[in-house]
Amino acid sequence: MDEDNSLLHFLETPSKHYSKTCDGFESQNDGGDDHSDSSDTDPSNARERLEHLLNQPANKFCADCGTPDPKWAALPFGAFICIKCSGTHRSLGVHISKVISVNLDEWTDDEVNCLANSGGNATVNTRYEAFLPENYKKSREDFATEERATFIRKKYELQQFVTDPQFACPLRKPGSNKHRNQQHSSSKHGTFRNSWRKKDHDHKGVKKMMEIGMVEFVGLIKVDIIRGINLAVRDVMSSDPYVMIILGHQSMKTKVIKNTLNPIWNERLMLSIPHPVPPLKVQVFDKDTFSADDRMGEADVDIQPLISAAREYQSSMNTESAQICTFLASENSILVKDSVIAIVDGKVEQEIALRLQNVEHGELEIKLECVPLSQ
Repeated sequence: MDEDNSLLHFLETPSKHYSKTCDGFESQNDGGDDHSDSSDTDPSNARERLEHLLNQPANKFCADCGTPDPKWAALPFGAFICIKCSGTHRSLGVHISKVISVNLDEWTDDEVNCLANSGGNATVNTRYEAFLPENYKKSREDFATEERATFIRKKYELQQFVTDPQFACPLRKPGSNKHRNQQHSSSKHGTFRNSWRKKDHDHKGVKKMMEIGMVEFVGLIKVDIIRGINLAVRDVMSSDPYVMIILGHQSMKTKVIKNTLNPIWNERLMLSIPHPVPPLKVQVFDKDTFSADDRMGEADVDIQPLISAAREYQSSMNTESAQICTFLASENSILVKDSVIAIVDGKVEQEIALRLQNVEHGELEIKLECVPLSQ
């Protein structure tokens, strides 16, 4: 039975495996008194268990390229990875690989359980590199971004090394015969022509994803969405606002706050910083149920000065808090008030009050933190 379950793990999509693994632990923790003690929710306990996993021999090197001292983890697979490989994992999308920082994020007990249950790097590579061809070049520390991205996609997203190619065959999902028969019976009505269009569309999608995976990442940016002030009305008397941030091909959004023009999110989002560095696009929307979401303003933030400051701080010996530079607000700028890049508790941060553009009125307060590549 264990072997059957292991095979099913190979054949499931990463998102299904992630949901099944993590949801299983959540249901265990909610299902009885045996899991009700404070240790299950104690962050320090989760941190101790995480450090124990990190100290295992195989976990001291990146599962994908062998770089020493990995500081990131891909939760669905249970792999400890380096920051360069984490950029490619992020480009796969959170439905395939959810990347969490060992040092920068607070780990929950459920997340550590997911990681521990997967067995660490040794087990991950045994599974996902089981049939890696002898003449195939596995990703190494000195690999270019394109080569690294190609290997990681084949390993995790396509799972090309999970089964022996000699015995590989297309998998049929329940009901696939019915679907195939429906396609055959409807071919007289243009299904054949549409299938070519679909293939062309899929090819373009794969090409776009490969282009995303070949982007070189120079670090991470943490975006704290704090609050909105006097946002525009998009419903009868109020709005249901949420914020979306976009950096290159990546995007993330906050939760929706119902029925308010002065929402408080206090929510942290994190994106990889691609090279060359594009502006950080911040957009506010009103959530609608039966129609497209309404725009409530936007702003483009130049994050290059923050990145430059973080690099300078990283190479310096300064450990004291200090202001690095100040950007002055004006009536014609997107700044509501002066914005300062500063060193605070060893972090390079910038607090920004944005005047939203292309809207009647509205402000958005955010805080940025740049995490250099070496962290």
